[in-house]
Amino acid sequence: MSDCPHVSALPRPEPVPLSVTCPGCLAAGTHPVQLRLCLVCGNVGCCDSSPLQHATGHFKETGHPVMRSFEPGESWRWCFEDGSIV
Repeated sequence: MSDCPHVSALPRPEPVPLSVTCPGCLAAGTHPVQLRLCLVCGNVGCCDSSPLQHATGHFKETGHPVMRSFEPGESWRWCFEDGSIV
């Protein structure tokens, strides 16, 4: 894991998830491969292995830098700005 200045700026506690799955995938009729939770606003998006890559799209639209896995039993976090696990 790396030192990341974006982690210290995250809201505490982490935001409540805005949905239980990727709303972009639901609207498009596609299936998310794995889910990611934006740690700034609670948006739930699909990972880059999913056809439409909604979590990365959320970062590009909002600039929210840090997300975590939203899969059961996983807690790792990724910073889009730093390109590393944090």
